[in-house]
Amino acid sequence: MTSRTITVYLENENATKLLGEDLALALGKRSLIYLTGDLGMGKSTFARAFIRAACDDLDLDVPSPTFTLAQTYHGNSATGLIAHFDLYRLEDGFEAEELGIDDALETGIALIEWPERGSGFIPDFDLEIEFAETGPVARSAKLSGNSPVMERIERSLAIRKFLSENWSPAVTRRYMLGDASTRTYETAEFNGHKRILMNAPPMADGPIMANGKPYSQIAHLAEDVRPYVAITHLLRERGFEAPEIYAEDLDNGFLIIDHFGHEGVLDDKGTPDASKYLAAVKVLAQMHSHNWPEKVPVGEIGTHIIPTYDLDAMMIEVDLLAKWYVPRFTGKPLNDDALKEFEAIWRELIKHLADAEKTLVLRDYHSPNLLWLAENEPDHRIGLIDFQDAMIGPSAYDVASLAQDARVIIPQKLEQNLLNRYLQERCAFQADFDRDGFLEAYAIMAAQRATKVLGIFVRLDERDRKPAYLAHIPHMQTYLKHSLKHPILAKLKSWLNTNAGF
Repeated sequence: MTSRTITVYLENENATKLLGEDLALALGKRSLIYLTGDLGMGKSTFARAFIRAACDDLDLDVPSPTFTLAQTYHGNSATGLIAHFDLYRLEDGFEAEELGIDDALETGIALIEWPERGSGFIPDFDLEIEFAETGPVARSAKLSGNSPVMERIERSLAIRKFLSENWSPAVTRRYMLGDASTRTYETAEFNGHKRILMNAPPMADGPIMANGKPYSQIAHLAEDVRPYVAITHLLRERGFEAPEIYAEDLDNGFLIIDHFGHEGVLDDKGTPDASKYLAAVKVLAQMHSHNWPEKVPVGEIGTHIIPTYDLDAMMIEVDLLAKWYVPRFTGKPLNDDALKEFEAIWRELIKHLADAEKTLVLRDYHSPNLLWLAENEPDHRIGLIDFQDAMIGPSAYDVASLAQDARVIIPQKLEQNLLNRYLQERCAFQADFDRDGFLEAYAIMAAQRATKVLGIFVRLDERDRKPAYLAHIPHMQTYLKHSLKHPILAKLKSWLNTNAGF
């Protein structure tokens, strides 16, 4: 793999600490880092800052492992366990084989000071950092590694530059989370103020799926940060609680946005808080009473066209069940006749949606993306995040996203209460609201979403090595079985019984 090198100039010890923090945000599990350079060049300072950042503990005691040879620390979900080795006292390189470096890399990251003392007996580095003196307190750090590692490092350094130019050079960065896409989020803090750094690199096109387009384009997934910015401004203009954007770099996909805190719509046990879910469904009812534009300004001269949740998008989503879920749970792929029947059933169902009410659909309106703003007025306590894939589609879709939450179990009684509250609010806003038409659309969209999500969760495990999502499959199966009771879904129910074990 191609090796690349960049040199970072560090004017003082604090700059070395910031470099440790920046690299802790760039590197993940199975990364081996060599720290080289003479005594007093900053290796231990860097390692200490790296570990404290990964562990989110500025006061963490990180002693030099010169005498113990190794120390371990529990980092975040991206880094895993961090092992810090110092080989300075080794009398012979073969002693390094007994330190468990290979084992450390299986579960996390390894930092090695004085790696040359174990030459020939330790794994090759993913990243080497060579520290050298350039002045009384100034140092340089020569970073060498393979292209993927260096690309992540360069992006992290670009984030530091963005934060420095738009807030402060002294911002403290901490890993927050990643999601099912390529986006990651950090907590950024300075002078007692917390904000969120969104790192959303432009999405690379995947393989062509149909009509000369990749999956992301057919399903209308945001390919850069512009749709998020456009929808954010649109929601805020209409009085909904989307995060304020303090700074943006549309080309690189960097945003500094409001930190809404950590209180969501689940209780302390991780189960749905009914009062908060009812507040969330009321927000949907209010949102669906608005007329939403097709074109939204973004940036100084740009425009985002909100896509339509069309036949092609819905079909490529339900096909995920046929491609990923069915082979996993039946042990064999679908034959051509069964696949054609499945697609024909869904095309017929989607036709029934032609006359359904269309509105702004945020697309993932469920617990991970809803935050509770307790200090706000009652109608403004639901904070909205993660809506960059918004479309114009059936209003029932987001109601189904909430009432059949993919991440937690929604009891059927709560689902019915949410539907009743939504219908009550809509009828209060609109006297001629088509209640029966909505309930039919709800059954179809709930089934469509469950079908899609079941396929996605298997794909996340098999293709993306994210097995945690498999834990949500049982309640998604329960949701789908419940939706199949509606008469409009009789053909789909029969097909699933025959071909997917429902």
